[in-house]
Amino acid sequence: MKLFSARSGPLPPEFLTPTPMFSEVSGDKGPVLTRKLKLCSIVFDFSEGSGLESEKEIKRLHLLDLIEYINALKTPFPESILPEVIAMASENMFRPLPCRPADAPFDPDEDEPLLEPSWSHLHIVYEFFLRFVTSASLDCRVARKYVDPVFLTRFLELFNSEDVRERDYLKTTLHRVYGKFMPHRGFIRKAIANSFSHFVYVTERHNGVAELLEILGSIINGFALPLKQEHKQFLQQTLLPLHKPGNLNAYNQQLSYCISQYMEKEPALSSTIILGLLKYWPITNCSKEVLFLTELEALLDITPPDSFAVVVQPLFRTLARCVGSPHFQVAERTLFLWHNQYIVQLISGRRQEIVPIIAPALITCSRTHWNQAVLSLVQNVIRLLQDADQQLWSRAVDMSNSLEEKRDDKLKKRSSNWSKLASEA
Repeated sequence: MKLFSARSGPLPPEFLTPTPMFSEVSGDKGPVLTRKLKLCSIVFDFSEGSGLESEKEIKRLHLLDLIEYINALKTPFPESILPEVIAMASENMFRPLPCRPADAPFDPDEDEPLLEPSWSHLHIVYEFFLRFVTSASLDCRVARKYVDPVFLTRFLELFNSEDVRERDYLKTTLHRVYGKFMPHRGFIRKAIANSFSHFVYVTERHNGVAELLEILGSIINGFALPLKQEHKQFLQQTLLPLHKPGNLNAYNQQLSYCISQYMEKEPALSSTIILGLLKYWPITNCSKEVLFLTELEALLDITPPDSFAVVVQPLFRTLARCVGSPHFQVAERTLFLWHNQYIVQLISGRRQEIVPIIAPALITCSRTHWNQAVLSLVQNVIRLLQDADQQLWSRAVDMSNSLEEKRDDKLKKRSSNWSKLASEA
């Protein structure tokens, strides 16, 4: 792609001859349309001091005129014009994205994004292409030869743009392409999966994950039942691993929606999803752990009892660690699970397994935690478990005390051994 500026040499001949607006043309507008598309394929340099302001304004006006042409079109697009449309869109959209050095720190919550300098032209190109894709005059059986996998692959790469305005257009347009070009649906899902895999396992940096997940949320919502094996594999191999990166907070809401859509469509997947969540459970990132706990509550709220039975032991071993967390938000968010009546019912139904696992953590937390709000919450949970089954709770307390005594004896013995070794030295 050549960027034209005042320093880059003469413009192509298209700019040397005036081109009329469509409103000034009577009869066949095909030649003018072709000429305008070629003219708008010329890409200008928008860096500071690049010049050619009048030429840039001419292109902007012709882009707007192309949009008016599509809006007014009543007849089908002739196939001969489609390569010109795709070429014009490609020349403008497919360019190196503004980027930071690979080792430069970037916090999306703190740092300003890099905005696209050519947006005054580019946003009209996106608008034109969106209206082209959604136009009733477009025959998709013909157009899919040009909106092909190569074009879609390059289009998906643009989602890494830091400019949220561009990502909004990309999201809307890809959603319309998915809806209209049915033969490309499988390819689009695989291409998104590849983008996510590269993000999770290679870079952990991608600006468009949230927007891609928004598109997937609508796609998953439209899956027919029973779910195909391909769609279940997408859940396990693509969506669940998205819990791994450290910047989960940037797209957690959209990811949670996609996961919950799967559970609502096929509740039997509950155990697979919860075990997948536990697989990626954070150990040292407390803010991320709070996100996991919030998502877990939403998932448990729609988990059937038979699926809950499958995950009880690994789930409550994890929750026991969370109750014992010195970070008050993690402990507090875990104890809030007992405020959910449906989850309390699930726990009550499996209390013979759950109480022995969770009781030691609750007892230790009630004795040693520094935060007053957590101490109040843990006492409430203990009372709930006592009211549900006093004998079970008493046995769990006795077992917890016995284990604690054994740990104390072991520590004393170890300390004594070290003392003997020190005196002998």
